[in-house]
Amino acid sequence: MSSVNSPTFSQSLIAGGLAGTSVDLLFYPIDSIKTRLQSDHGFYKAGGFRGVYNGVASVVVGSAPGAAVFFCTYDTLKRVLPTPPHLAPVNHMISASIGEVAACLIRVPTEVIKTRSQASSYGAMANSSLATAKLVWKTDGLKGFYRGFGTTVMREIPFTSLQFPMYEFFKHRLSHFLYHKPSSLRPYEASLCGSAAGGIAAALTTPLDVLKTRVMLDLRDPSHPAYLPPLRRLRQIYVTEGIGSLFAGVVPRTMWISAGGAVFLGMYEWTIDLLGSSSES
Repeated sequence: MSSVNSPTFSQSLIAGGLAGTSVDLLFYPIDSIKTRLQSDHGFYKAGGFRGVYNGVASVVVGSAPGAAVFFCTYDTLKRVLPTPPHLAPVNHMISASIGEVAACLIRVPTEVIKTRSQASSYGAMANSSLATAKLVWKTDGLKGFYRGFGTTVMREIPFTSLQFPMYEFFKHRLSHFLYHKPSSLRPYEASLCGSAAGGIAAALTTPLDVLKTRVMLDLRDPSHPAYLPPLRRLRQIYVTEGIGSLFAGVVPRTMWISAGGAVFLGMYEWTIDLLGSSSES
């Protein structure tokens, strides 16, 4: 069962890295389909159901360190922020938001490579993650790897501000319901809370995910007129393509993150329990 004590920095590092890699590899094909549904070129031109593992190498590189940085930051801030117990949701929102910004510094470059590989942005010129990375560097330099950083953060902060307070709340309520005391859930029970929290947050933040995908798929041309700022572009999508486009991919995104939340947070809790048991023996 989950320990009442907060995990140590090293436990968060190991558990977060393992959780991030597991969920990203397991659900990668669903993420590819979601990305192609959101592409402004259309689902089939972006690749359809073909090559759903395109770009998976970039995920292998970025998942573990990104998730590890997130959980190290999140768990540390949960302990040290001077918020009173009755403001626990505020603590979780702040901790998760700062954790996401830190993780995005690592994750966004691999996300750019992954997204462009999934949507076949470079066609036959890029048949691997490494080839895609070289083309990003050639056309845009270092800043190309951070294309969409702002919109990714703009998506992740609302997402985590919803997901983690709900996750902690669901865990607290379920633990009291089943065991009449806090922090007593088994990892598989905590994973159900992660699934519910992730699914709700994913559905509500889909328009921001669509915006992030569109920005990352931009192949910038110096002769192209200035691109719209994020909020104006969101409005443009709504005006020219309808509200349905703002929720493109909502079903696979919700399914993927709901199932992924169960695996991600369940694996995290299981690893924390395992590492806690090992340190006590």
